[in-house]
Amino acid sequence: MPLALIALTIASFGIGTTEFVIMGLLPDVARDLGVSIPSAGLLVTGYAMGVVIGAPILAMATVRLPRKATLLGLMVMFVLGNTLCALASSYSLLMAARIITALCHGAFFGIGSVVAADLVPRAQRARAIALMFAGLTLANVLGVPLGTALGQAFSWRATFWAVTAIGLVALAGIALLLPAKIRMMPANLTREIAVLGKSQVLLAMAISALVSASLFTVFTYITPMLEDVTGVSPHGVSIVLLLFGVGLTLGNVVGGRLADWKLMPSLIAILLALILVMGLLFFAIHWLPAAIATIILWGAVLFALVPVLQLRVVDKAQHAPNLASTINQGAFNLGNATGAWLGGFVILRGVGYGELPLVGALVAVAALGLSLWSLWLERRRLPVAWRASEAEASQ
Repeated sequence: MPLALIALTIASFGIGTTEFVIMGLLPDVARDLGVSIPSAGLLVTGYAMGVVIGAPILAMATVRLPRKATLLGLMVMFVLGNTLCALASSYSLLMAARIITALCHGAFFGIGSVVAADLVPRAQRARAIALMFAGLTLANVLGVPLGTALGQAFSWRATFWAVTAIGLVALAGIALLLPAKIRMMPANLTREIAVLGKSQVLLAMAISALVSASLFTVFTYITPMLEDVTGVSPHGVSIVLLLFGVGLTLGNVVGGRLADWKLMPSLIAILLALILVMGLLFFAIHWLPAAIATIILWGAVLFALVPVLQLRVVDKAQHAPNLASTINQGAFNLGNATGAWLGGFVILRGVGYGELPLVGALVAVAALGLSLWSLWLERRRLPVAWRASEAEASQ
């Protein structure tokens, strides 16, 4: 794998850390800025909506710019946003800084995925995307717990200064290691927008949103689930979440290899595995050893889907992939928000924490249904393509 991919991985590590570390710092932020914890929690929502809104806008604004210059500009925005977070003197300023930081998130992962796939031979594209997204998984394993510990030991502002430093390292790496000229399709905003009307692109994005919603229906409430149902101590929850992050990292690597091997069969097989694992979690959550093993497996299966789904979008939008790939990141974040809402909705209507895996499994069933429909539509069109190629050959 080219060294340039390492720079993209460092950048994704920084972006993933700044997105999720705020959850561990909410009490400190709320106390320092004089707001309630629920109000501080809106910093998470604000970031997610910044990704959803900013991703297509920046993708369209940069469609004619060289890919290296675009990625460098996005990292400058990331560094600026985190610097403003560290300096924010009020809640409103911190919210604005978080939104500025979020604007670069979707565009960076979307355009970075296309660049990563183009840096390697075709048979290694999913593995290249998986390597880039490994930074996101490592952010959950290392960045979030270390950033939380740093913030608790010194100040939540120290965490954002640390993330700013990571952004500067990534910026230097991209400047030094990424090729000056990266292959890109001739810029055509109309074509980029037209690709969004393709049924297979829309289906891939919908599957991405449902997979993310399946995760956050349960993961948003994983702490009370482990404490109230499994009987884990608060310190034990941190260890379980660390192990979950290990599962994410392993799954990301395996998913990249599976997608390079057989993309759609891998997608359907992994979704089937996800449904089974979430059903198993419903039973395993009541016994600590089984719960830990199943949660690790759950993380692995879930993140095996990320490079598969990202490559599916890039493949189906191959003549104009930048906007579609970027909006797919917005789809993941929309799924995050939807899943968190769905989990809270069913809890308020009497569903117990231990039953949430079944709700998440039902969302995964919907993702599987869309995947099968997508495959059916694709196979249905194959004979037409074969006839067309035969006609060309005969001429």
